Amino acid sequence: MAELLKNYYNPTTIASLAFQIAKVYPEFESEKFQKSILNAEWEMLGLKQRMRKISTQIEAFLPFDYPKQIEILKSVAPNFSGFTAMLFPDFVEVFGLSHFDISIDALTFFTQHSSSEFAVRPYLLKFPKKMYQQHLHWSKHENYHVRRLASEGIRPRLPWAMAIPDLKKNPTPIFPILENLKNDESEYVRRSVANNLNDISKDHPEIVLEIAEKWKGKSDFTDKIVKHALRGLLKKGNAKALSIFGMNQENHFEVSDFKVSKNNLKIGDFFHFEFKITSKSADNQKLRLEYKIAFRKANGTLSKKVFQISEQQIAPNATLKVYKKHAFADLTTRKHYPGEHQIFVVANGIEIAEILFVLSE
Repeated sequence: MAELLKNYYNPTTIASLAFQIAKVYPEFESEKFQKSILNAEWEMLGLKQRMRKISTQIEAFLPFDYPKQIEILKSVAPNFSGFTAMLFPDFVEVFGLSHFDISIDALTFFTQHSSSEFAVRPYLLKFPKKMYQQHLHWSKHENYHVRRLASEGIRPRLPWAMAIPDLKKNPTPIFPILENLKNDESEYVRRSVANNLNDISKDHPEIVLEIAEKWKGKSDFTDKIVKHALRGLLKKGNAKALSIFGMNQENHFEVSDFKVSKNNLKIGDFFHFEFKITSKSADNQKLRLEYKIAFRKANGTLSKKVFQISEQQIAPNATLKVYKKHAFADLTTRKHYPGEHQIFVVANGIEIAEILFVLSE
């Protein structure tokens, strides 16, 4: 994926950027600027390295102080959007720490064309109290991109971003921000709230479960946030998380006829598996049905990965038939190794049946 994403920054993008800067600052040396970026090392650079290369060269080719540079970039930024436009917040991240007010104003502006979620991280580290208040202020902004920044930028475990250790230890400053956003009209914003809570649940599950209990049933918006926020705990089979959604872990289910299409297969191959699951309860009950594979790692140990099948009400003594396919092709996120593996049927977080199988090269 990163190999494709990095191509958001390409010769056409850089030529367009040079053209737009020259419209604002006619003395801009456009050709030299482009050549300074598209040099011999360009193809070797990843996504964020390319972004940083562009930011650095913008600074080198704009012979002004930082406030004037920001003024020029504010005129240029509206001509770009999405991932490409994230180079403008990156400029603020690298060069603006000594100009707090100007930089915060710039990030507020730039995020409306892309996202300043990565760029705020050094500011959170250097000016934590001021930034907590700033994020709270952003959470009430009229623009939904800025409101999303209020949550997304302060996530304790934002992917691809530098960590904020203080917020991992104590996420308390985040909660007033999320309270302001939990019923936001924008799903884009609400999804960020859910992702933020999911981050927090990895270090403080009890706090997030307490919030989930308070928010559950208050509105359709908060119900969806709670479900998405607890996804990590649900996959781990957390009993409290399951109970919030009406699922208990008493073993009222029985698996039969569990089998795989082949017990020996090669990496890159796939198999089908099937089973029947029967409710043994005298009452209707809610079933979260998953399967789990224990993958062999490079060091020989096993690591379990959960895959959801369905979530539904099941009547007394009813039987569900399940037929699924699973492929063992290598992915950018998972490499397969030869050896003995296991597949489990999981009902409401409990492993209730398993089969061994072997992968070979």
